[in-house]
Amino acid sequence: MNSINEFEKFLVVYKGLSSVTVNGHIKSIKRISKHITLKKEDVDNYIFSLYKSKFSWSYKESQIKTIEYWFEFNNNPIHFARQRKPKPIIKQTLTESEITKILFCCKNIREKSIIATLAYSGIRPKELTTLKLQDIDFGSNEIKIKQGKGLKDSVIYISSSCVKLLIEYITKYPRNQQDLLFKTSDGLRAFNTECLRKLIKQLSKKSQIYKRVYPYIFRHSLATTMINRGADILTVMKQLRHENLETTMLYIHSFGYSPKNEYEKFAPSYL
Repeated sequence: MNSINEFEKFLVVYKGLSSVTVNGHIKSIKRISKHITLKKEDVDNYIFSLYKSKFSWSYKESQIKTIEYWFEFNNNPIHFARQRKPKPIIKQTLTESEITKILFCCKNIREKSIIATLAYSGIRPKELTTLKLQDIDFGSNEIKIKQGKGLKDSVIYISSSCVKLLIEYITKYPRNQQDLLFKTSDGLRAFNTECLRKLIKQLSKKSQIYKRVYPYIFRHSLATTMINRGADILTVMKQLRHENLETTMLYIHSFGYSPKNEYEKFAPSYL
């Protein structure tokens, strides 16, 4: 078999995949190659056992994609059928009062700025950790996302309340425009997604919220809150930067939509 290093080069040069995606495929092929060879019978048996397993659909999909790339890299292209994707559902979000409780439990302006940016913008966790000061437009209440999901640049919005917090934060923790917006509490290292998960776990425990609270739940919560406050679905779609409207509609299918919000927007004022 060709080397893993050459396979990595193939994924970058010929498939144009991002470093995060490439690292995922490299980890997968290192694990998979312990169980299969390039013989079709081996692979068929592996896929058969994978499909019978209780792993998630996305995990199975990623493993099969890795195998297909590996075979293509070894000049033996092959394609496998896919199981039907189950209809996704978002099981839980945070209410506005629960997010308020989490913000109240932050011990300093740094923690509060991190949570507020996550909650008000709906930014993805990885994108949050790579934000630089120059990416925040304080005059327009905008955040510029560079090389986000799908390596796309885009713009999202934050509230004036969030902007005030960020101004207070950078006043206390000054930095250059090219510096990362958030670093570890000692200011010496980059604030990564693992640090973010730990912070959120600590704050949710401190605020006595007995749900599973994780970085992505703030994104889900923003979407459901905006919809329940009467935002049109296209506005939510643009803020979350979904490629397809169906993805945004998932929030309505999961939690429903109260027509009361629309009524209160358009009801006449007689008194």
